[in-house]
Amino acid sequence: MINIIIDEGFKGLLPELDPETFKLLEENLIENGCRDALVLWEDILIDGHNRYEICVKHDIPFRTVNKDFASRENALIWIITTQISRRNMTPMQLSYYRGVHYHTDKKIITNVVGRNQYSEVEAHSEPQPKMKSTAERLANQYNVSRATIKRDAKAAEVIDAIGETSPEAKRKIISGEMNIDRKYLRGLASNPNEDLHAIAAEIYDGTFTKNKPDPQANDIEGNNGAATAVTTEAAAEAQALSVAIAEVGDCFSAGLLLVNRSVDIAELKAALRSGIDALEDLYRSM
Repeated sequence: MINIIIDEGFKGLLPELDPETFKLLEENLIENGCRDALVLWEDILIDGHNRYEICVKHDIPFRTVNKDFASRENALIWIITTQISRRNMTPMQLSYYRGVHYHTDKKIITNVVGRNQYSEVEAHSEPQPKMKSTAERLANQYNVSRATIKRDAKAAEVIDAIGETSPEAKRKIISGEMNIDRKYLRGLASNPNEDLHAIAAEIYDGTFTKNKPDPQANDIEGNNGAATAVTTEAAAEAQALSVAIAEVGDCFSAGLLLVNRSVDIAELKAALRSGIDALEDLYRSM
């Protein structure tokens, strides 16, 4: 009998089913059996966690198939691309997966000198073809812009840092249960770990608010100081809104130019996807 290993790092990457969907899956497996094989890497389960849980609970027979990967990073990328291909993802989920894919891909080492497959090419006697950067390749793969991939990577880094303190807080962000936009998350990238730990705790217990007033503002500056702080915050928000609108305009303008030039449809989709992502960030930040 196979000793199946549940890797919490892999399992934590997968979107959780809501209770109703899980119940429907459970009823289907009880009635019809487990028709789709669970996927393993060595003895580690990489696909079919919900089915495995239900099958073990009800003693339902199941099959397994094995996939061979050169590293944990390769297995992780397979999980990400498989999940994206079969599910209707929210913008936050898609952004997080693309960001994790970026960070994971950068870690893959393919030669003895410690460079990954997309690092700068060493000097050779013959000219070497220029390799696309990780961001460029993933932008083409997911039909978004290179800048979107970079922004996704920064947001995913913050989400993972929050998840180190509270996996539940991370789940709430990715699922959309906690209404936090990607632009706000990216802004936390330079914050010290102590701030992220505090935010994780507040998300977990439900006390988190995105723009909390400074409790010392009135004591130090008085009412005039508080009014100035509000005015400054409003000005900052207006500036951020202006930048976001300009970004959306640039993305769609680029898309229209591509239409007029009758270029490849993939380029057009990438430009339009960037505009849609920017609109989503703008909408959620209001």
